[in-house]
Amino acid sequence: MKKFKLLVDGYELKIIINALNELRTKQLNESRPTDAIDELLLKMIKTLDKN
Repeated sequence: MKKFKLLVDGYELKIIINALNELRTKQLNESRPTDAIDELLLKMIKTLDKN
């Protein structure tokens, strides 16, 4: 798997977290799996906590 680094500021990170959360909610409402979204959302939240 290829890894990428993305430079975003705090405001942009919050937008990403919000978008992932909305996607997760949509998936849950459709009874679809959220595993990949959950993992990415946790990574973004941990990044926000470090700053």
